[in-house]
Amino acid sequence: MTYLILSDIHANLEALETVLATAGPYEHALVLGDLVGYGANPNEVVHRLRALPSVTFIRGNHDKAATRLASVEHFNHLARFAIQWTTEQLTPENLQWLTELPAGPLAIDDLVEICHGAPFDEDAYIFDDLDVRRAMAAASRPLCLFGHTHVPAAFRLADTLLPVGPLRDRFQLPLEATARYLVNCGAVGQPRDGDPRAAFAHLDTAERTLTINRVAYDVATAQAKIIAAGLPEVLAHRLAIGR
Repeated sequence: MTYLILSDIHANLEALETVLATAGPYEHALVLGDLVGYGANPNEVVHRLRALPSVTFIRGNHDKAATRLASVEHFNHLARFAIQWTTEQLTPENLQWLTELPAGPLAIDDLVEICHGAPFDEDAYIFDDLDVRRAMAAASRPLCLFGHTHVPAAFRLADTLLPVGPLRDRFQLPLEATARYLVNCGAVGQPRDGDPRAAFAHLDTAERTLTINRVAYDVATAQAKIIAAGLPEVLAHRLAIGR
């Protein structure tokens, strides 16, 4: 099976369309949550993703907040403003569809499972070694894919736990049969690793390879839409610096 892996699109239609146009052939898409929030095209992004011919979704914390399944009290003021705006913009149909997205973790096959935050808590961030070890212990499959941090990261556990990388440009990770892996493939719509290019990945389960890719997209148009929508300008500016 060949999978296209997308996470943290955040209503950035320009980034999503570029990724889909350049991704090449795949059999099934995996969307790891946060379809909406921050960006100016929540309905268009939802429509585009729902139209994919074969896809599995899980929800993210912004999807939950936009549908009022979760409080925004822990969001910073920028995220809170953007998610309240998003809720007002979503059509009733898309709002209901987002409400029904399943929570992670979700086992996809014998090799891979997906989650938004962590396999032990869908809203938790995986930042440090302790988080990684806890996630590895909670994972049910040899490869656990996660999002939420918007930063590509990969960890391999065999005899010892080691980070893999650096994850720059196109990075191919061979998946050894005797090891376990925890991987964040980066954000489509709002990268935060200092690289403004959209991040996505391909997984080939037959070849046991995971490839993380970066692609430049029309940042200026995405920025202009954010500003025209009346969203905070900092949400536009950060797209250009990948922060």
